[in-house]
Amino acid sequence: MVWNSEWATRAACNGADPDALFVQGAAQNRAKQICMGCEVRTECLADALDNKVEFGVWGGMTERERRALLRRRPDVTSWRRLLDTARAEHNRVDDVELCGPLIPEQASPLDKLVPPLIN
Repeated sequence: MVWNSEWATRAACNGADPDALFVQGAAQNRAKQICMGCEVRTECLADALDNKVEFGVWGGMTERERRALLRRRPDVTSWRRLLDTARAEHNRVDDVELCGPLIPEQASPLDKLVPPLIN
């Protein structure tokens, strides 16, 4: 899949009440659920990380989770490039699974680069 700079128009939250994604506390977990099936979750997260967006849920991560990730990976100069490379590798592995012997199930590109965070 090619990176789409117009990702926001295809986002699962497009047209939803923006206030639903800019919440605090336990409501953030509900907001993150909107992102889980979104086809442009990677683009959304990369945009928030590259632009150091401070508020709201973006790409399935809260501001606290994004800050922690940015602190853990200060070497990353382009989250878009990093996540795009991870997605391409993930897709390549999926193609191998379809054409050759099955290998153990692979995590999504986000799961590999962004391990679960403890809130």
